[in-house]
Amino acid sequence: MRKLIVIILACVCYVSATAQMDRKVQNRPYTDLRPFHFGVVVGTHLQDIELVNSGPQTITAEDGTTYESLVTCDQDRWDPGFTVGVLGEFRLSQHFQFRVAPAMYFGTRHVTFHNFKSVDPEGVAREQHQDIKTAYISAACDLIFAAPRSNNHRPYLMAGLNPMINLSGKDDDYIKLKRTDLYAEFGVGCDFYLPFFKLRPELKFMYSLTGALETGRAGKIRDKSMLPYLQSVNEGHTKIITLSFHFE
Repeated sequence: MRKLIVIILACVCYVSATAQMDRKVQNRPYTDLRPFHFGVVVGTHLQDIELVNSGPQTITAEDGTTYESLVTCDQDRWDPGFTVGVLGEFRLSQHFQFRVAPAMYFGTRHVTFHNFKSVDPEGVAREQHQDIKTAYISAACDLIFAAPRSNNHRPYLMAGLNPMINLSGKDDDYIKLKRTDLYAEFGVGCDFYLPFFKLRPELKFMYSLTGALETGRAGKIRDKSMLPYLQSVNEGHTKIITLSFHFE
């Protein structure tokens, strides 16, 4: 994935640097003059979650006794997923467009817990794992700044806000994400004008602006042995890197 990101960025830089060298016949010369148009989006993404651990804590068991617990939690890898959606884009001026892009993001986050109060014979903290399945409905609202078109290429920058609704999650999970979240997003892309449609590869980074974790669940779970893990984290922000292809 990293190599693919580097290749996309290199292509965008190459196009913007060499586009003025040769003049070619333009495909679809009037496509950017439309006041509004539709398109479809498909792509892949990587998900991560930035967690803040609670540190040492005192747990009250079902029989009323208390004990000390120290559990840390982390998503130990970027997990892949896929994206599909549609878009509607308004032309504001020669260089600016406003885009609304409803989409769905499907993926899984793999989370690992380390229980330092429960160690194996070699003294290594025992691990627990959880896969947080996610199915987001999003409605990104982005402002696009595009360079002047040269031949059949047009690089651009974009930034915007992306509210999301999470359709997945179970009450017996150690970590449960909130039903709603709001992401700030920014990225880079390039329009390629083909004979029958416009292809737009786009790379963007998304970061949640609100706390992503659902808190206050300690009194709702039945299995109190889950408490050291459930209370091991007090804050989290999700991150997504998306490589998408727009067909317009």
